Amino acid sequence: MSLQNWLNNGWLTEHRTSLQEITAKTSLAASGYRAVRDAHHYRVIQSLAYTIKADASLIALFDQFRKKRNISGYDHAGMISDQEAKDMVNLASRLRQEVEEWLRENHPDLMEE
Repeated sequence: MSLQNWLNNGWLTEHRTSLQEITAKTSLAASGYRAVRDAHHYRVIQSLAYTIKADASLIALFDQFRKKRNISGYDHAGMISDQEAKDMVNLASRLRQEVEEWLRENHPDLMEE
């Protein structure tokens, strides 16, 4: 499987990115793609395996938080503990560092110095 396969399956669309747009979807956008509406958050998280070559354990942890957020946001408020919120912030910080390093190596033109 690759990002091209995802494009062929209709799970991604081709995309031209700008510096202002690059946020949580950085690596996917920098690679020239964005997730389509169906399962958008799932696809963005799973794409980390193909963009920054993220470990399966990192992706699984992000997906676990995604599922919990969906449940708490739509079904049961207050399900996420303070510790889980702190863990997610730490995980997001770790991912940001990995993505910034990946950008410097793979798309230096998108980085401001």
